[in-house]
Amino acid sequence: MTNNRIKAHPILDVPQKETISFYWDKSKLVAQKDEMISSALFANNIKIFGHHHKDGSAQGIFCANGQCAQCTVIANGIPVKACMTAVQENMIVQSVKGLPKLPDVDESPEIRNIEHIATDVLIIGGGPAGLSASIQLEEHKINTILVDDKNELGGKLVLQTHKFFGSQKDSHAGMRGMDIGRMLAQKVETSFHIKVWKNSTALYVFDDKRVGILKDGVYKIVTPKVILNAAGAREKFLRFKGNSLSGVYGAGAFQTLVNRDLVKPTERLFIIGGGNVGIIAGYHALQAGISVVGLAEALPQCGGYKVHEDKLKRLGVPIYTSHSIVSANGKESVSSVTIAGIDKNFKVIEGTDQTFECDTILIAVGLESVSEFTQEARSAGIKVFAAGDASEIAEASSAMFNGKIAGVKVVQHFKPDAKKIPESWYEKAEILKSHPGPVQEIYTLGDEHGIFPVIHCKQEIPCNPCSTVCAEGSIQMQGDPIKGLPKFDGECKGCMKCLAICPGLAITLVDYRKDKDNPVIFLPYEVSNIEVKKNDEIALVDVDGNPLGTFKILGARATKDSDRTQIVRVRVPKAIAEKVVAFTIQKKEITRKLTRKIPYDHIRDNEVVCLCERVTAGQIRELVKKGITDMNQIKAISRAGMGPCGYKTCENLMNQIFWAEKIAREDIAKNVRRPLFVEVPLGKFANGGQ
Repeated sequence: MTNNRIKAHPILDVPQKETISFYWDKSKLVAQKDEMISSALFANNIKIFGHHHKDGSAQGIFCANGQCAQCTVIANGIPVKACMTAVQENMIVQSVKGLPKLPDVDESPEIRNIEHIATDVLIIGGGPAGLSASIQLEEHKINTILVDDKNELGGKLVLQTHKFFGSQKDSHAGMRGMDIGRMLAQKVETSFHIKVWKNSTALYVFDDKRVGILKDGVYKIVTPKVILNAAGAREKFLRFKGNSLSGVYGAGAFQTLVNRDLVKPTERLFIIGGGNVGIIAGYHALQAGISVVGLAEALPQCGGYKVHEDKLKRLGVPIYTSHSIVSANGKESVSSVTIAGIDKNFKVIEGTDQTFECDTILIAVGLESVSEFTQEARSAGIKVFAAGDASEIAEASSAMFNGKIAGVKVVQHFKPDAKKIPESWYEKAEILKSHPGPVQEIYTLGDEHGIFPVIHCKQEIPCNPCSTVCAEGSIQMQGDPIKGLPKFDGECKGCMKCLAICPGLAITLVDYRKDKDNPVIFLPYEVSNIEVKKNDEIALVDVDGNPLGTFKILGARATKDSDRTQIVRVRVPKAIAEKVVAFTIQKKEITRKLTRKIPYDHIRDNEVVCLCERVTAGQIRELVKKGITDMNQIKAISRAGMGPCGYKTCENLMNQIFWAEKIAREDIAKNVRRPLFVEVPLGKFANGGQ
């Protein structure tokens, strides 16, 4: 069977891990010890985990984060989420075909006492915000329990191979996200006053001011004086024809498979959504040796950082703005995607449809705060704070700094005179979460002597490591010291530190010292598993990806300060010296559209809204047109929102239908929240999971 393991990566180590055997529908397969079932199946090229009992449609993954139930399988007779359940030696894993038959239970579980634990603070979520807050609490010796549902702290940080934006002083800008996550995790895990509970899921904040937590499969009850919700965010879904095919899933799931588990889940990827999440996922795909066929963004311009967008375009990925997906095509799994141009009202423009061959469609259309713990705590009368994406969707650099502020606020609750938050912290917090500024012209020196950096930044974003790392102090931020555009003015000794630390790979070095007519250009390169070496010919491009000609490489290597970023040297004519930014690595035939037309229609009633219960947009719209605006009534009639995910995915899609039918927000009655965050076997509550 095909092995989809990543065998080499330009940034990540690829360790040799202990292997075990397990069974999939009676076939014996090999997995890596302690990896999730979903990753083991993908590594063995199994991407369909079952078929829905209503319509027989294929089930795969969507979030790979325990938020939905698309990846349900039967493991040793028990229905489990494949993305949250570790594979075990000789485990028998079966696909779900229709409604699963539950195992016979010989006797009722023995009733045992459940452990009750009191703590000053309960932090839900061990990502950038939760870890940063924990460090503040440890400094002030406040007893805290930090719970996280993964086996490694760091949240989405551990999935990020790129260097971070923000401030070097306040959010470790210039370091790779995975390294930041592990650095923060180590600080917290060696703390004296912070108890870390990994593999632990917060289930609900009850009205008696207690929190139910499933720790390593054992149910416990925690009574905190204060809760800090740092649970992060979940990905939004999208309505389109074929959205329930296997091979349609979120960016977080993709990054989990690729960057955490070193599994290559796809050969040809198409991305929907031009925010930072989608653009960065495209870059991670190229690093994993995956072809990125294209990216479609509904707005006239991408919402992510311009340097991220440009980095992707320069490597050979076309970006289609003012375009949206109209259909995912295939029988059970994705075989192609059709996109089309849209007008200012987001209506499809006739005759603009294009179809591209791909096997995976990555949905990156925004995030939604996991805010339920905050709401539940307030309802119970517990003092609660929120930080990171659980409070407001922003970049991880912002989550770290805002987590630090939230941690100090919790400290102040217990020790009002212990520490005051400087006003400058709030100012920095606003800067770190600020949206990108307008695109501007690139400032170039026009010099033809010596050696100097050319900074290809077009947009003000929170990012200043190039200015703080310059030993000569020759790079200064114009205007704001964190988000102003950087400008070079002064001496340069060619140390290349600014080039190596730039998260956007937007700095090059031009050296006229040996040949004024044909200077040497130094280019940063981070996809070294697509190898380039001396005397190779590469196709140079400018900041927008426009071709500048083909030239030979003089050399390519990482430096001691470049943190796995290779520095590629090329000699070029002086006429293009300050225009060169990078070189293309992806061949054009990968991104060509199919010549055959795949018909699609404008009737969108067959788009799936509720993946768990396979309720379509047409069914919801029909009920809304009858005057039903109560989600609970719609659930009772159609079962939309009644599935195992607890309407985490479909609520936003249902809201879109309400708004399209001109229903005012205040007239929509929300679903009554279930008294559990995730599904739990009843036996866990009887005996603490023993």
